[in-house]
Amino acid sequence: MPLVPTGELVTRAAAARAAVAAFNVITLEHIEAVIAGAESAGSPVVLQVSENAVKYRYGRLLPLARAAVTAAERAAVPVGLHLDHVQSDDLLRQAPDAGFGSVMYDAARLSYADNLAATRAAADWAHAQGLWIEAELGEIGGKDGRPPLDAHAPGARTDPDRARDFVAGTGVDALAVAIGSAHAMTSRTAVLDHALLTRLSAALGVPLVLHGSSGVPDGHLVAAVGEGIAKVNVGTALNVAMTGAIRDFLAARPEAVDSRAYLGVGREAMAREVRRIIGVLSRTGGE
Repeated sequence: MPLVPTGELVTRAAAARAAVAAFNVITLEHIEAVIAGAESAGSPVVLQVSENAVKYRYGRLLPLARAAVTAAERAAVPVGLHLDHVQSDDLLRQAPDAGFGSVMYDAARLSYADNLAATRAAADWAHAQGLWIEAELGEIGGKDGRPPLDAHAPGARTDPDRARDFVAGTGVDALAVAIGSAHAMTSRTAVLDHALLTRLSAALGVPLVLHGSSGVPDGHLVAAVGEGIAKVNVGTALNVAMTGAIRDFLAARPEAVDSRAYLGVGREAMAREVRRIIGVLSRTGGE
């Protein structure tokens, strides 16, 4: 089926007090696994390509984007395509022609005033192109090995009043909030600040996004959706599933050299994890 704009999927989820799962993809195996898992769950899904993934692919957006679009158009469930954590204005401007319906513009490394100004300019441009745009305040820890900074430092949280001003001043369509998660976590030990999330949900008139969800236990994810999170970003959990499956396969078969065999096992493991996470997000109660 045709690509569905991410904004449409998120808006629909927010209205139903539900959440759409958004998975970061790096390889064709990631793309196929995410779609297979979503089809198995019978659920819409968002494919996300981050700026870091583009850098890994020799700085070229189109090869991975074209693969994602082609796979999404043949999926049996609605699929959105999202360009994630964009810091480069040049990359931002490639999004529409590459098939993306949404972007997450990341100026969180800047001061609040500079973040607001840069995000305002990005939002104006994105909206003129028909793109849905997400942003964040501060920085969720773990990206590129950097320590947590600003609003996403340990113990720090998104301030509802500042977040309200930021959304109003930038015109963004969604906001990623800092409530205790962190990027690149391989253990599911993050503790979310549910009281703060409830306040943020009440203060802001846009859908809320949770980054760093791989490190969040199932029960916290379920509660967060009930408290207003409408888009849940997952990346590391897929890499953990893929790497673990490949490592086990090669340990048991040290003579194996056909990449299709071990990549296929990794792809299947990621698809199972996608289905599991979507199932978690569909719950209405705790674990």
